[in-house]
Amino acid sequence: QVQLVESGGGLVQAGGSLRLSCAASGGTFSSYVMGWFRQAPGKEREFVAATSRSGGYTSYADSVKGRFSISRDNARNTAYLQMNSLKPEDTAVYSCAAVLSTRVVIVAERYRYWGRGTQVTVSS
Repeated sequence: QVQLVESGGGLVQAGGSLRLSCAASGGTFSSYVMGWFRQAPGKEREFVAATSRSGGYTSYADSVKGRFSISRDNARNTAYLQMNSLKPEDTAVYSCAAVLSTRVVIVAERYRYWGRGTQVTVSS
């Protein structure tokens, strides 16, 4: 059983930056593909970014390409989401997720383990 705990959310002005962290425990972190998803009030959950087990391959939603960067530190059992040039439309609860896979996964339903999420609010 893998437990995931997100941190780093908060309130930031448009154009600002935040770095989210996802600390994992209870499993072999390097065996899991890691993903970030977000859900805004009244909207469906959407894919943000994902990284392969080694961190060598990544995938991003078009809406965040060039602004967000996903990474991982397998020695620290932690995944990160660096968010730059934030926009009000980035406001959402951001959750990390993990799945045993040999390939990057962008479909939420395929992820097995989820954190509770961290709120990101971007003011205009």
